[in-house]
Amino acid sequence: MENILQVKNLGVKFRLDGGTIFEAVKGTSFDIPRNSTVALVGESGSGKSVSAMSIVRLLPREQAIVAPGSEVLFNGENLLNATDARMREIRGKEISVIFQEPMSSLNPVFSVGNQVSEVLRLHMGMSMRQAWTRSEELLNEVGIPNPKLRLNSYPHELSGGQQQRVMIAMAIACEPKLLIADEPTTALDVTIQKQILDLIAKLQASHHMSVLFITHDLAVVGEIADTVVVMQNGEIKEQGAAKQIFETPQHPYTKALLMCRPSVSKRPMRLPVIDDFMGAAGLQPAHLAQRARGYAADDEIVLEVKNLSKHFQLKEGLFKKRDVPAVKDASFKLARGKTLGLVGESGSGKTTVGLTLMRLHSASGGEVLFDGVDLLKLSERDFMKYKRRIQIVFQNPYASLNPRFTVGQILLEPMTIHKIGKDEQERVQMAMALLKRVGMPEVSFYKYPHEFSGGQRQRIAIARCLTMKPDVLICDESVSALDVSVQAQVLNLLQDLQDEYKMSYIFISHDLAVVKYISDQVMVMSDGDVVEVANSDEIYLNPKQEYTKKLLGSIPKGWQEDKAA
Repeated sequence: MENILQVKNLGVKFRLDGGTIFEAVKGTSFDIPRNSTVALVGESGSGKSVSAMSIVRLLPREQAIVAPGSEVLFNGENLLNATDARMREIRGKEISVIFQEPMSSLNPVFSVGNQVSEVLRLHMGMSMRQAWTRSEELLNEVGIPNPKLRLNSYPHELSGGQQQRVMIAMAIACEPKLLIADEPTTALDVTIQKQILDLIAKLQASHHMSVLFITHDLAVVGEIADTVVVMQNGEIKEQGAAKQIFETPQHPYTKALLMCRPSVSKRPMRLPVIDDFMGAAGLQPAHLAQRARGYAADDEIVLEVKNLSKHFQLKEGLFKKRDVPAVKDASFKLARGKTLGLVGESGSGKTTVGLTLMRLHSASGGEVLFDGVDLLKLSERDFMKYKRRIQIVFQNPYASLNPRFTVGQILLEPMTIHKIGKDEQERVQMAMALLKRVGMPEVSFYKYPHEFSGGQRQRIAIARCLTMKPDVLICDESVSALDVSVQAQVLNLLQDLQDEYKMSYIFISHDLAVVKYISDQVMVMSDGDVVEVANSDEIYLNPKQEYTKKLLGSIPKGWQEDKAA
């Protein structure tokens, strides 16, 4: 098959502070055939995005050093030797990019129509009227409802899925020969993710494009790719047809990526992690034994929520306000030592439930009974002693840890406020023990958050919650942005802590495979309503509501499960 792009012996280094040189990509070579989809897979830091940005020459010039002998041949032309003017011709017209975060890529002060039409006027020489008409056709093609109306909308007025569709419309506007999709579905709900994957596959076929799809999730790759290239630490570990990679992976790292992700058909006592495959020990019995889940009739109920509601007041014009119900009469129970999973699309109200339980939002109605006490009726002073017993781990560990505090200060602050420990020395000893408990070395105590990876920061956030020795821990999308291997480590940690301390979790996520793995009971929400509540095995095997069936049908199955179905 003829190749549209050939990457040959690509090497990229970066100049870091203090004159340090970091080698991000080491002699990478792969091909992209015409009219096919190639997936570039690996964890954060594997070099996959650097490789992709090297193709379109979007690496920072002051820092990036491309190794001599590197070649990126697009239709036989080495793009690394092309002039800046030639690259401006190629970008957008012949090679387009869909970036991971649409709100960072779309200009907030220009309408959708202005941004899509700009591409057409710049590269296709269309008049404003022609570009506007074609922009409407493109929005319709990528499945945005009321495209004529949406042309005048601004990015913040669209949902995350619609923003990503606008990015795709801009990317295909000039009918490029190669589309680079850099983690385009990572932060999206499972239903929106499926829609975007189906859309990219449909556009690839109808426009006869080649696609380079970058992701860390092999389950997603199995849905879309013809060829898979697996990267680790800047090197290609394995590449081949998707069927071969999924059915007979050769490299231990590829096997690890496939096994780390939770499956909806199995629930091992512990999830395998990368080291289990890269080391000599291999899989342990705990990775094979299955864990039973579910609520029992005699479970002790630690938290009972009755008819919880939350309304927001949104301004309309200068004087008018509109009442928007975010949560409507939600009722559920949380058993001691068990996990309740909250699932639903963005805007379903699941995060609002968690924040309202913590009184980070004021409830509009209902009861939250903790040990028989309604938390919503307590004064701030009386609620202080309950703050220790209900803690929350937020989605973004980069934003939830104070960058000016050392890890030690972050851990000691809540203990000092709540007078835990008899003196500073005892609190330091407790903090050190907690760091060890979450798998962090003691030296972390003296470092700042920016010195850690995302997975390590999330462990620190969990350690901070544990300083309070809580009865209930609310995990709000706490593993959604992590690589599958780091995600497995954090899920194992949460399970270990639950087994040891009998903590109860409210686990909020849009990733239904993760929810199935860790939850005893699942509550499905849509538009603020509780749609369905049942034990996790029951809800996955026998969903009652159409909305639940729709969510479950959108879970990426990957190659193996798809073939077995």
